[in-house]
Amino acid sequence: MPLRIALAQIDTCVGDLDGNTRAVLDHTRRAAESGARLVAFPEMTVTGYPIEDLALRASFRRGAESALTRLATALVSEGLGDVTVVLGMVGTVRTVSPDAPDRPTNQAVVLRGGEVVARYDKRHLPNYGVFDEFRIFAPGDHPCVIEVDGRRVGLVICEDIWQDGPVEALVGEDVDLLLVLNGSPYEEGKVSQRAELAGRHAATLGVPVAYVNMVGGQDDLVFDGGSFVLTADTVLAQSPQFVEDLLLWDLADAGAAQTRGRLAPPLHPDEEVYRALVTGLAGYVRKNGFTRVALGMSGGIDSALVAAIAADAIGGENVTGVSMPSRWSSDHSKDDAADLAARVGADYRVQPIKPVVDAFEAGLPLDGVAAENLQARVRGMILMAVSNAEGHLVLATGNKTELAVGYSTIYGDAVGGYAPIKDVDKSRVWALSRWRNNHAVDRGEIPPIPENSITKPPSAELRPGQVDQDSLPPYDLLDQVLDAYVEHAEGRAELLARGYDAEVVDRVLSLVDRAEWKRRQYPLGPKVTALAFGRDRRLPVTSKWREPIASPTPSTEH
Repeated sequence: MPLRIALAQIDTCVGDLDGNTRAVLDHTRRAAESGARLVAFPEMTVTGYPIEDLALRASFRRGAESALTRLATALVSEGLGDVTVVLGMVGTVRTVSPDAPDRPTNQAVVLRGGEVVARYDKRHLPNYGVFDEFRIFAPGDHPCVIEVDGRRVGLVICEDIWQDGPVEALVGEDVDLLLVLNGSPYEEGKVSQRAELAGRHAATLGVPVAYVNMVGGQDDLVFDGGSFVLTADTVLAQSPQFVEDLLLWDLADAGAAQTRGRLAPPLHPDEEVYRALVTGLAGYVRKNGFTRVALGMSGGIDSALVAAIAADAIGGENVTGVSMPSRWSSDHSKDDAADLAARVGADYRVQPIKPVVDAFEAGLPLDGVAAENLQARVRGMILMAVSNAEGHLVLATGNKTELAVGYSTIYGDAVGGYAPIKDVDKSRVWALSRWRNNHAVDRGEIPPIPENSITKPPSAELRPGQVDQDSLPPYDLLDQVLDAYVEHAEGRAELLARGYDAEVVDRVLSLVDRAEWKRRQYPLGPKVTALAFGRDRRLPVTSKWREPIASPTPSTEH
């Protein structure tokens, strides 16, 4: 008869051993009630993922092993002992030398009958982009095949299917299914990459592949779920993205056609990115014990998008928007900020900065960029004061384009604990805002973002008549150059060969290279592109290397 399998796409939290194992128990109970005999959970379920250097602490590994033992006992006591449960955790491998410390492993564990019946150590440890596993873990070196009700299931973990070796080692093992446990972070375009890769392995083994992925936000990573089962040419079942899910699917008898299960519809690319941002913020707020967020509402597009994301993540009633007009703030900006707050249901406050700025300038006369930056820093102080007094998490509202060229004030608009659109360039900010408003209209709701915030020229309003394009190239052109230079590491020669104006190229490259120190001090934000500032792109702050350009732009803005 068919073997019913459940893929438990759950949201774990690093270090919450009791909470994570409780989620395993709850989802196993639900799966068993639906007839599942094999329940699979994501990579590092017991510990959360990624655990980084926590893995190197023997006390943490002992705690994880103790939690696993309690879970195995609880499964039996709840009448679930005959269900096979596969989940990820941190393991330990003994070293040969008595003087060398034991090494942690990224491990999959199989529980049945109150015992650990199999363990598999991840064989390929990624050491690129956001991953640092090669430094932390010891690799495994043996394949793993388990039997469940007479079916042979090959077991691998995440990176093992992205590299040669582990799957090929299962050829000839007469497996009926390849089960992959994953902690695969989200980035645009990755959904199709996973399916294509899994399909190739399904063809290699001639059996279906069941791929279970975690979901939720963890620091600057977002896990999108999207768990699936497929053959070499057909997706048989798939979970939705960005929500917890229990996906049930029946593995047919040998020789019988595989049946289809539930198929979640794909998301529009803008919706996918938007939901990733919401998921990242919601996870950071909840897992770090916050209940409310605060941000500066300027009436501009960036703060409007961040406010909409925050309202979708934790509810508008938990968002505090602070309008901080200066002597240069336009009436339409103040009106747009108030309109935004009303649309998302935020607590809205107005705190003019002129008295504070005047007090500073009375003792410290400033002009030019220094005077502009003072205004931004006063706003930053006000937001942090609200945070200190009321316990809000302050959100920085800068986008990836601004972060790339240093178009922000350190200790000013760069303050905060989390930056929801840090990895979204300016052009995409407009696209996401349009998508969110259209989504609201389609549902018969009020669009959250004022139309004027989308259509008016962007401006920091730190001096009379200022607009961003006074000091930056047009954003559509700027984002193209930044994509080539930052995302694809093209140099000046390559950019000029593609036809970009030399003056624009020289200015942009100079701005990017001189802003590295600012990016190091910027808050965490969710990664949604293939190359996000932070762990994806690690360049020295102190460096004499510069792309050969005609006239470097001096750094005057701090």
